Amino acid sequence: MKKNLVLKRPLVTEKSTALQAAANQYFFEVDQKATKHDIRNAVESIFKVHVTSVRTSNVFGKLKRVGRNVGTTSDWKKAMVTLKEGDRIEILEGK
Repeated sequence: MKKNLVLKRPLVTEKSTALQAAANQYFFEVDQKATKHDIRNAVESIFKVHVTSVRTSNVFGKLKRVGRNVGTTSDWKKAMVTLKEGDRIEILEGK
């Protein structure tokens, strides 16, 4: 899988910001077909860092209702990437 198609966007939430500061972990929304090896290679080549571990989770869509119409949001996949001590992704830190 092409590395520029694996990572869709970074996830910036209160929890991800806290883990980024405390444990050097970053969260991304990734392609549903991406494997842990694809994610590791993409992060290492795009951001020039060393990845120590990758954990993934499938997030299932929720039911949403507008009036009497009911639908669902899309399913998506999230990845938590842990970097080597001393490595940082400065673009995601807002500095």
